[in-house]
Amino acid sequence: MIRIVHLSDLHLSDGYFLPDTAEAVIESVNDITPDILVITGDLTQYGSYNEYRNAEEWIGRIECRNRVIVPGNHDSRNVGYLLFEEIFGKRSSSHSFGRVTVVGVDSSQPDVDDGHIGREMYDWIAECFRPGEIRVFALHHHLLPVPMTGRERQIPVDAGDVLELLCRCDVDLVLCGHKHVPWVWRLNGMLVVNAGTACSKSIKARTTHCYNLIEMEDERLWIYRVFPTGKRELIVDLMNEPES
Repeated sequence: MIRIVHLSDLHLSDGYFLPDTAEAVIESVNDITPDILVITGDLTQYGSYNEYRNAEEWIGRIECRNRVIVPGNHDSRNVGYLLFEEIFGKRSSSHSFGRVTVVGVDSSQPDVDDGHIGREMYDWIAECFRPGEIRVFALHHHLLPVPMTGRERQIPVDAGDVLELLCRCDVDLVLCGHKHVPWVWRLNGMLVVNAGTACSKSIKARTTHCYNLIEMEDERLWIYRVFPTGKRELIVDLMNEPES
């Protein structure tokens, strides 16, 4: 069994962060004991130094050695992308954890909310994935529209080309955030998994704070929506996928 916890949109700041909810998230994640932790951006609200240090301390309390973290549009505000590199390392990186490869890519641009990958990244992304492994791609911005999020905007300007690339690379999972609404699309056999916000005040309609748990064993895959209390809701079972 391989367990991946997918968090997104923490927004650590004085005005948007919910400390009690965040504490519960840490406890529930540590109870899961994930093999891999993926955080798809917006660790901060304004990209400030203090916010980054608080994010570093908060993430450091999650008990998982294998981590992939990418920045979001809020993290790149106010030259925050430089602080991201200083504290968390490269904004785009590839990691192999046993038979799982996670490629994390920075889809943000300084002081711009729109997403963008860029054709100069495509060859590198393709080279990171190798045959015979579970392939995971992580970015902040959503590659497909998400229901219940209002008028569509800020999707990566090259989303179509990126989706074609990922399908050609036989990627199994795409993990993203940004819209604060959890959702799963299945596209050409590839699962595109959006996370809700883990602990920000900014939630939409009747959605609530949550994160994703992906479990893989042999040829089977499950995706759960996990709430801060630790309660789980099964979203995807590839052997018996619930109807939406």
